Amino acid sequence: MTPRVELAPIAPELLLVGAGILVLLAGVLVRRVDPAALLAISLAGVAGAAAASVMLWGWDGGPTALAGAVAVDRFAVVVRLLLLGVAGLALPLGHHSLARDGELRPEFFALVLFATSGMTLIAASADLVTTFVALEILSLSLYVLTGSSRRLASIEGAMKYLLLGAFSSAFFLYGVAMAYGATGSTSLARIANALAGRTEVPALALVAMALLAVGFGFKVSSAPFHMWTPDVYQGAPTAVTAFMSAGTKIAAFAAFLRVFDVALQPLGWDWTPVIWGFAAVSVIVGSILAIAQTDIKRMLAYSSVAHAGFVLIGMTAPGAPGIDAALFYLLAYALMIVGAFGVVLVVSHGERGTSLEDYAGLYRRSPFLAGLLSLFLLSLAGIPPTAGFIAKVSVFRAAVAAGHVELVLLGVLASVAAAFFYLRVMVLMYMREPVGDREPDPSLAPRLVLVLPAAGTLLLGVLPGLVTDVLGKAAVIRW
Repeated sequence: MTPRVELAPIAPELLLVGAGILVLLAGVLVRRVDPAALLAISLAGVAGAAAASVMLWGWDGGPTALAGAVAVDRFAVVVRLLLLGVAGLALPLGHHSLARDGELRPEFFALVLFATSGMTLIAASADLVTTFVALEILSLSLYVLTGSSRRLASIEGAMKYLLLGAFSSAFFLYGVAMAYGATGSTSLARIANALAGRTEVPALALVAMALLAVGFGFKVSSAPFHMWTPDVYQGAPTAVTAFMSAGTKIAAFAAFLRVFDVALQPLGWDWTPVIWGFAAVSVIVGSILAIAQTDIKRMLAYSSVAHAGFVLIGMTAPGAPGIDAALFYLLAYALMIVGAFGVVLVVSHGERGTSLEDYAGLYRRSPFLAGLLSLFLLSLAGIPPTAGFIAKVSVFRAAVAAGHVELVLLGVLASVAAAFFYLRVMVLMYMREPVGDREPDPSLAPRLVLVLPAAGTLLLGVLPGLVTDVLGKAAVIRW
């Protein structure tokens, strides 16, 4: 009997890939194609994928589809929408900045769409093999995007990302092999069923857990697997960094949550200490090393390591409470990090103005940009009334409820230390005289785009209830 092929569960990915192929064909077949038309096609693909995702909210055809390879649940819908929102912001920012710098090519739009399709597929992966394939789709696209600039730093960052990314993929794939050896399956649900009710945990299952944790640790930029992050964030074009910093973290954490809270849920007592350790090291390393940075992109890169630690603090609470807190944190983080890198993109002028000294006196040159960057930095520091404050309270509350008070205290101390390097940038912007005569990009388009994450950062800080009900429903993963 021929199995039924249901395409609706992967319609978002099909639309993204279709739009990417269309952009590539237009770039090859149409002479002097208008980049604005390519941007319109790309945004149409993202919008179509978002609509297809929303239609899956009320899906009643079972928890999985395509022979158990793809999960169809509200968790996947919410994560897909987060990722598509990040892509929707990154595409116009990239279109503007790369055109300004003379480096805009049709491949940029296609690669962003392909990377997004890999990210959204990860969010819905119900099988370790599907997760691995999706990881490679997004990783290969990001390797090329990182090295798409002609600058030496861009090429160097791409090489480091490629080598360390391949290293992490090997860890992950060995973890998949060990999980199959321990349970006889790569399906998340079947792995969970095979491990449930055992009085003794198979050694292979513990090895699989450790290898998968290392693989995900690389992808989410948690310490001590963060070595690639500062060089890649600094070397990549700023629009690519904005997309990568939010999209990769959301997608990798979505897979991390699904694998550990579904497939490895019976081993919760074994993997919780591992996550505890990753979280503690990440918040400490990220917060301390960010203080020593003199480049704002490297500072935000180490900041992202610390924020990975805060999401991991939420993960130490098993089940729906931890997933709910992690989802809200990822939403808030996406808004503030895309916004922060967006301001850097407008101020930097072709990657030449990323030193902290270039932000001296920014308030006198552009009060609007200084205000936006201040908002995003305050949110990253977790200061009310911003989304970052509510996000940190959420993960801390979930961890305290799970009994990890010491980890929460460590997170609070790291937040206090991290406030220094965020406030240092604000001091430069408001209390120092401008250095040189370089003015920010006067274009209106990127400023209009940046209003969206700024409004979201403020709105979720004041009215988090707008999304908590939806995230609460998405936190229950079906399997």
